[in-house]
Amino acid sequence: MRKTLLVARREFLENARTKTFWLGILAMPAIFAIMTVVAAVFEKSKDVRRYAVVDESGWLHESIEDRAAWNDLHEVLRHVKAVDARDDLDELPSALQGLAPLVKDTDETGLRDMARALSAQGQSTTSAMTDSSSLTPEQRAEASRQATEMLLWRANLDPEDAGNIGGGLVGSRYELKELPAEAAADPETHWRQELDEGRLFAYFVVGGDPVSGSDGCKYVSNNLTDPDLRRWFSRLATDVVRERRIEAEGIDPDVAAKLQESLRFDQRQVDESGEEEEVKTQDSIRQFAPAVFTYVLWIAIMGIANMLLTNTIEEKSNRIIEVLLSSVSPLELMAGKVVGIAATGLTMVGSWVLVFVVGLKLLPKFVNMPADLDLSVLVGDPLYLSSFVFYFLAGYLFYAALLVGLGSTCNSLKDAQNFMTPIMMIMMLPLAALVPVSQDPNGAVAKLLSYIPPFTPYIMMNRAAGPPTTMEYVVTSILLILAIAGMFWAAAKVFRIGILMTGKPPKLRELWRWLKAPVGTAAVRQQED
Repeated sequence: MRKTLLVARREFLENARTKTFWLGILAMPAIFAIMTVVAAVFEKSKDVRRYAVVDESGWLHESIEDRAAWNDLHEVLRHVKAVDARDDLDELPSALQGLAPLVKDTDETGLRDMARALSAQGQSTTSAMTDSSSLTPEQRAEASRQATEMLLWRANLDPEDAGNIGGGLVGSRYELKELPAEAAADPETHWRQELDEGRLFAYFVVGGDPVSGSDGCKYVSNNLTDPDLRRWFSRLATDVVRERRIEAEGIDPDVAAKLQESLRFDQRQVDESGEEEEVKTQDSIRQFAPAVFTYVLWIAIMGIANMLLTNTIEEKSNRIIEVLLSSVSPLELMAGKVVGIAATGLTMVGSWVLVFVVGLKLLPKFVNMPADLDLSVLVGDPLYLSSFVFYFLAGYLFYAALLVGLGSTCNSLKDAQNFMTPIMMIMMLPLAALVPVSQDPNGAVAKLLSYIPPFTPYIMMNRAAGPPTTMEYVVTSILLILAIAGMFWAAAKVFRIGILMTGKPPKLRELWRWLKAPVGTAAVRQQED
């Protein structure tokens, strides 16, 4: 045991001194940052889409602009509420700070009513507020006082500042171009030329009677990969036209709203005491956390087990193995290498968890998300974290035994590629089943794969949100531990023979003969010689 620990200590220190070790620690945080912060920055840095509208109806475009202002102000109010919840009002423009007391205890319906009042056209904001029954008189009076300053602020907002408000305002993504007076006779020809010369992203043509149908309505653009502008304009146009159609048919707006209202089923879940409780956004996200853990688990096991394979082949080809075997037995050497690389892997994974906790705490600063949503609790969930550590160790030991045994028979990484192909095919199956298992963690396929040891660590980690029954945890863990013991037994028999072999790697038939032959028999001694 003492020699095994000495080998393990040597393996850990040798790996900790390499650039690969530190790159491995930094790799996952870097990927995490790229997928979140960098992606959000790139999205915000996308060029403003310049568009134009040829409105043959004479009214639809103006109504769409009013509706866009309403949506913008709704986003502003939501942003103010989220910032106020973080007690960070200093980051708000002065024109918005006075809204914080108004929106602090206002629900989503109240925020929509307030936005509608602030963006009201052709009527006093006070009058519009009076129609917002969900607001208190004090809220209506204060919102009326804020209206002038608010609308002036929005009118002078530049695209960069607009992109920093909540999920981004319309002005940060789209810019409406006005038609020059000299092109009034033939606007479509003018906009086609602008589009052809790259000064325009797209233009819309609104038919003469959009209430009757879509005749004459079209969207013209040479960019077919970014449909956001078309979807945004179409959604607003549909809302406005629907209201006009309801009015034209003489249907009471309240009746129409009731007819169009969706039947909503409030999500509930049963807690540990058997009582119903409300499902929060954090609870929904928590259900998908095991899939993320599984993906990280796959990367960790694959990367660290492959590190063991590479290390074994490198030391064998450099004849370092022969020096080590002069002081320790083959089994002590194999066990020490497995334990040492496992310690290296745990250090890397522990560093990833620490970085993720800090990163998730800071994520709301870079990505628009509810202020009360603390994603760091997902990483710190005892069930997920303990499952991850156990299945990381179990999965690593299983594949480490497999790879160290096969690696001992190879003289170069090129030789190992023949063995790695079928192993990679086996390891790809849990990734292919990642989404189906997370959606149906207690389904028949998920349960079946849980009892197959090469897949058990990944599938059981992915099922943690189910969660599996205690009996399933016990039985699958016993099967996995027995499989690890069997794999180490086989790896030990191959390692003690193959580690000193040179020349062409053995074929599968020879490996099978080594496994069947009892230790110490003439056949094995002949192979060892």
